[in-house]
Parts: sequence; C-alpha cells; structure tokens
Amino acid sequence: MVEIRPPHSLSSTTEDTLLRLRGELTVWTLPDLPEGGARLDLSGLARLDTAGAWALAERQRAGAQLEGLSEPHAKLLEVVTAALPRPEPAPQGHAGWRVLLARLGAHMAFLAGQVMEMAEYLGRFLAGCWRAVRHPSDFRFTALIYHCQETGLRAVPIVALMAFLIGIVLAFQGAAQLKQFGAEIFVVNLIAISLLRELGILMTAIVVAGRTASALTASIGSMKMQEEIDAMRTLGLDPDMVLLVPRVLALVLMLPILGLVANVAGLLGGGLMSWVTLGISPSMFVARLVADTAPGHVVVGLSKAPVFAVIIGIIGVRAGMKVGKDAASLGAMTSSAVVEAIFAVIVLDALFSVFFAQVGI
Repeated sequence: MVEIRPPHSLSSTTEDTLLRLRGELTVWTLPDLPEGGARLDLSGLARLDTAGAWALAERQRAGAQLEGLSEPHAKLLEVVTAALPRPEPAPQGHAGWRVLLARLGAHMAFLAGQVMEMAEYLGRFLAGCWRAVRHPSDFRFTALIYHCQETGLRAVPIVALMAFLIGIVLAFQGAAQLKQFGAEIFVVNLIAISLLRELGILMTAIVVAGRTASALTASIGSMKMQEEIDAMRTLGLDPDMVLLVPRVLALVLMLPILGLVANVAGLLGGGLMSWVTLGISPSMFVARLVADTAPGHVVVGLSKAPVFAVIIGIIGVRAGMKVGKDAASLGAMTSSAVVEAIFAVIVLDALFSVFFAQVGI
C-alpha cells in the first residue's frame, strides 16, 4: 500500500529566541513545527489553515509573540482564538458568615420544598378519600384489607414485644429511683402515664415508620422503575386511588390498634416487673392503675395515632414516587423515607406534648 501525502512542506530556522517559519503551516505540516521560540516570524508563511492557526493560538496563549502575519492569516488566527474554550474563572471566596448564611438558606429552601411536596400528597390523599366516598366503586377495598394485614397484623408481634420490654425497663428503673424515697407504689403511675400518654404510641409509630415507610418506598419505587405506574395511567387507572389511598388509609386504621396493643403489652411488662422487684401484686397494680390513671391519658396518646399514620404513609408513598430508573436511587429514597418518617413522628410528638400542656389536657 502506497501512502499518498500532499506535497506540503514547512521549514524553520532559529536565531536566538526568534523562530522563522517558511512554507505552509497546515494540518499536514503540524508535526514539522518545532518546539520553543519566544518570538515567531510568520512573514514567510504561504498558507495557513485552521489547524495551523490553532497551533499558533496555543503558542500565543503560552506567551509567544507572533510577528509578520499577513492580513488574511491574522483574521483566521483571530477567529480561531475566539473559538478556543476558555476556563471558567474560579468562584470568589466569601466570608465565613456569608457561607453559613448561604448554606442555611439552601437548607431552608430545600425544607420548604419538602413541606410543599408533603402538602401536595396530603391534598391528593384527601381528594382520593372524598372521591371514594362519592364513588365507592372506585375504591379498592381488597387492597385496603391487604395493606391492613401487612402494616397492622404482621406488625403486632414486634410492637407487642417492644412495648413489653419498655414496660419492664420503666418499672425496673422507676423502682430503683423511687425506693430511695419510699414511694415504690408510685411506680404504677409512672408506668401508666409514660406508656399511655407518650411512649406507647411514640415507639409504635417509630417501629411502623421504620417498617412500613421503607416497604412503601420499595414497593412503589420498584413499580416506577419497571414503568408499571405509567402503564396504570395508560390503562386509565388513577395511581392515587390504586397506590396512595389504600396504603395511607390502612395505616390510619391500624396504627391506633397497634398503639392500643402496645399500651396493653407495656402495662403487662410493667406489672410483671413491679411484682418481681417490688412485690406489687397484679390485683394491687390494677387497682392503682384504675384509681390513679385518668382515661384522658389514653385518649391523648391514641389521638396522635391518625396524624402519625398519615405522615408516615405520605412520606413513604412520596419517596417511592421520586425513585429514578436505577437501583441506587431506590436504596437512597428508601433510607431517606425511614429517616424522614422517624424525624417527623418525633417532631409531631413534641408539638402534641406542647399543645396538650398548653390546653391543660
């Protein structure tokens, strides 16, 4: 095979820091362009193309001086130089307090966006419930029963065991402290008020948030990855009625029941430990419980359950809807849903505590 090359040539001579070029500086003669030269005499160039102009522009950018360019060659060099990519200037540094304020503003804007998305999904849930009331045929009762079983019935063992152990711990620690004042009998009040008013429903909501929010995100996220939600819309099905309403409504129905189970299990654990460590018999424990514990504590505790359920369900469904096309997105959104749900439950419980204290309940 014979290589055919155009008869282009480039010659050069060097005098101290001056490099003289003669001939044609084109894409074919670029390998013949020597290195170095603080000054380039280009008056002998007969031809210059864009590749040669690019080489000259790079030399000029490096600090070399170009001399003797003809007017056409100078215009070509100007065009090529203007087209060269320019590095973006480094951002100017700011004072420390400005950086902190910028980060704070970014976080507040992100939080505001999250709250707006939560409000959107809450509105979609309420609209779906109203639609189910007006058109019962659109509501999927079978899906509701299934999710009640998954989020409620299957969570009973872990919730009951958790509450039972918390009751034991409360009784043991309370007895150890109250013995110093001869007030062991008040351990019944400590267990009852702590469990019925705060810990029972709070710990139940945290367990459900970790168990159910992740399950909702994973199931809906996998459906979105496989484009099943788009297929629902193509078939004329409303994803809110199929995915959102049954799941959140199941949580609203089952979380108060789980909270009641946790209260009973916690009282059983506390009563057992009181009997073992303090000698408070079951009949005395029940008598003190009935006499000194107002039913309002139970109402206060269980009244939080529907709000916790709505928040947990909405966070799980919203995170599932935001899953992208890759498995990494599914894992990230699942973790985010669990963290956000637990955080939201704790914040709401604190707000409820302040509210009930202000109104005297």
